[in-house]
Amino acid sequence: MGESGCGKTTLGRTVIRLHEPTSGKILYKGEPIYDSEKKIAVDMKPYRGKMQLIFQDPSASLDPRMTVGEIIGEALDIHNICPDKKERRERIRALLAEVGLNTEHANRFPHEFSGGQQQRVGIARAFISRPDIVFADEPTGNLDSKATFQVMDMICSFARDFHQTVILVSHDPEMASYAHHIVTLLNGGIIREQHMEKERGLYESNTISDPVLFVEPFRRLHYRNVGN
Repeated sequence: MGESGCGKTTLGRTVIRLHEPTSGKILYKGEPIYDSEKKIAVDMKPYRGKMQLIFQDPSASLDPRMTVGEIIGEALDIHNICPDKKERRERIRALLAEVGLNTEHANRFPHEFSGGQQQRVGIARAFISRPDIVFADEPTGNLDSKATFQVMDMICSFARDFHQTVILVSHDPEMASYAHHIVTLLNGGIIREQHMEKERGLYESNTISDPVLFVEPFRRLHYRNVGN
């Protein structure tokens, strides 16, 4: 959590190595995927299926030339998760239903949906591969209040049901209060960490009584953008 420009998105993208760090250490399940002192920088391709993203602007993150079914199923194809075409099709349809869309929506294109529906497609794309970590970069930033709570409810439900970690980026204290652990940033550095289980009063008013998002306490990293 932090104000605009403080480094929230950069830190999150650095953690999953979309931005390549230049110093520090990143551990995944206790094993280093980056360590500047030991000169470790593992090939991230085997990890990409285990680390997915939900972008802030769904319309900009969905390929307008692909159908919704193709967008959601792309992760299955890239990581060879579901080679059987029938099983792949059924898995996509099931996930569409879980995010509140109809199965026939798989044949439509992103421009045919509202912003909230587009973000549901983005959520389905992120969770289709059953990743260990989902980086949600202000996923409700462009949504109205009703869609915001629906999207957060959905993300929490997936994280709880599939035992996944969600790194939630937000400048909104109300959204951050869904987390078990809040890390506050200022000017690129961590200035405070809060264990929300010890401060339950901050989210007693939420519609979700058992927040399941969890943000690991990462230390400050220096980074450089390695582009696309």
